[in-house]
Amino acid sequence: MGKIPYKIAPGKVAAGLALSLLLGVGAANLSIDTVADFEGYVPQAYQDPVGIWTKCWGDTTDVIPGQHYSFDECVKSLNDHLYETSAPIMECVPSLRYQSDKVIAAATSMAYNVGPGAFCRSSVARYFNAGDYKRGCERIAEIYKTAKGQELPGLVKRRKYESDMCLAGLREER
Repeated sequence: MGKIPYKIAPGKVAAGLALSLLLGVGAANLSIDTVADFEGYVPQAYQDPVGIWTKCWGDTTDVIPGQHYSFDECVKSLNDHLYETSAPIMECVPSLRYQSDKVIAAATSMAYNVGPGAFCRSSVARYFNAGDYKRGCERIAEIYKTAKGQELPGLVKRRKYESDMCLAGLREER
């Protein structure tokens, strides 16, 4: 596997209507920004560090090896994939919708990266569902930092950022 061919996105990405309705405008836009920053923009099919075919901003659905994607296709892909990720986590942690934009965005970013099923089975979701959002936010920094058994610096940085954002969101009034 070669180096991932990251590019600079040619424009700003805004949350689509469906995602904004599900998460709220602030949380949707913060989720988009967080995911886009950590995933990186690659407008072509590539294999991630564990060999999974990926496109655009970390989307692993309907990837065609050798395919190149326009900015508009990647924006649609990011919005669609974030919506597909967000809907299940809002169901498995119903009280999440009453949290601040930062808490929602942190959970959404983590779920986008690990998958909604893994998020919903995680200790983070269990803590949130038990009402212990502080411990759930702290737990984000402690898990899902490895690929093929090796800790990846990018995942360590991402989980710490998500954890810090989540904790900052708890300190904000809703």
